[in-house]
Amino acid sequence: MVGLQEALGGIDPQRLQGMRRGLEKESLRALPGGRVALTPHPKALGSALTHPHITTDFSESQLELITGVHADAQSCVDELDAVSRFVAQNLDEEMMWVSSMPCGLPADDDIPLGQYGTSNVGRSKTVYRRGLGYRYGRRMQTISGIHYNWSLPGVSSAEYFALIRNFRRHAFLLMYLFGASPAVCSTFVAGRNHALQPLSEHTLYLPYATSLRMGRLGYQSEAQASLAVSYNNLEGYGRTLEAALTQPYAAYEAIGMRSPDGTYRQLNTHLLQIENEFYGTIRPKRVIRSGERPLHALRERGVEYVEVRLMDLDPFETVGINTRTMQFLDVFLLHCLRSPSADDTPAEIMALGRNQHLVAERGREPGLQLERGDGKVTLTDWGRELVAQMVPIAQAMDAALGTDAYGQAVSHAQRLLDHPEETPSARVLQAITEQHAGSFVGFVRAQSRAIHAELLSRPLDAAQQEAFVRESAESVAEQARIEAADTMDFDRYLAQYLSHDKLVV
Repeated sequence: MVGLQEALGGIDPQRLQGMRRGLEKESLRALPGGRVALTPHPKALGSALTHPHITTDFSESQLELITGVHADAQSCVDELDAVSRFVAQNLDEEMMWVSSMPCGLPADDDIPLGQYGTSNVGRSKTVYRRGLGYRYGRRMQTISGIHYNWSLPGVSSAEYFALIRNFRRHAFLLMYLFGASPAVCSTFVAGRNHALQPLSEHTLYLPYATSLRMGRLGYQSEAQASLAVSYNNLEGYGRTLEAALTQPYAAYEAIGMRSPDGTYRQLNTHLLQIENEFYGTIRPKRVIRSGERPLHALRERGVEYVEVRLMDLDPFETVGINTRTMQFLDVFLLHCLRSPSADDTPAEIMALGRNQHLVAERGREPGLQLERGDGKVTLTDWGRELVAQMVPIAQAMDAALGTDAYGQAVSHAQRLLDHPEETPSARVLQAITEQHAGSFVGFVRAQSRAIHAELLSRPLDAAQQEAFVRESAESVAEQARIEAADTMDFDRYLAQYLSHDKLVV
């Protein structure tokens, strides 16, 4: 066996024990019949503006559940499970939709935007979402995922950017292994051009798709594709992002800043309204201070962790992900960190985009070839190479942490490369066709009901229940304090927050 220090590239066991992770999980609230719930965010869940663990994403109908930072995968899943149980008991007749692709949607304009109260910060969050709706359509924003936040002590910004470059090169493997959105409800693509095939009257799919969420129908933007953001260093990344945040974009200028009644349509007419609008499979992140812009925080204090953004909700898992998947992500990210990482180029960035679309739409297709350097290689051959390189890393992690879980996670990935029929995307399609007469909504509705019932079957203990109720009440009080403390009018607040000075150090 490769030596522990050699396998981990000099990362000692003490640093390894300092590895941390957290989860952010998005889920639409759905009615029993499978339509999206258009009701306000449940009052019992507190303030979406200030609650530390329960908020909303784009839509008022789209929950986002957030864990704290954890030293191991199981405790992270356990916390998300507890939050999910509290949410489930406060949804009345509704349930959390367990697929990344949305349930039955109304007309685009009828999808409600997230509401965060009357404070300047709360109003700006809603205006930002209104802008996303104008720019990309509200349907696209109802796609949900699960984000994996990961850090390791002693990693510099330059090393995190090297990790990110390798992650982007090898992200195809995660989409193949864990993609779980090969089919959609026809309402999602109503009025849009697409190459999907009919599976039944109201279901569209692609036979070898892994993650339509990460393909052309998902979080994509032609405007942002023109950015070709480089991840070679923090300075270059910041420079590209700053330009996108400060330069007007003709198509968004045409939308205009305000409606005839004076309502803000968007925060500004730039290519990006704010940093969060930039789509990507992974982001460099840093905890920000009150009122601080994320780009300023990165530039001033460096990268603190990375946010993995390409993971679909697994509809077969109670909280959308399991510990084995998280442990594989730990190994995968360590592999990205310790492997040589050449600078990216505009040509490679374009090739990675093409690979992403291929794997999203055809990832399980036998013999599928991806671009690598100047040539091509089959997805399975490249995947097997990568997983083989992860074996000694997993063994060293198991030895350092006193477990066998990491080795098992890598072994499972090896198996899925040999047995594509066992991947989540294949299992989803099989369940849709064999158990639900080809109905995507029928399958996800049944899974959502089953998971909702399972969550309700395990009530929180008295101390947990009391803590969640108190947290909700405190969040409502905190929102009220923020609203009462506002002294600046909204126009001035926006101008100050969005000023160029806020982006630079």
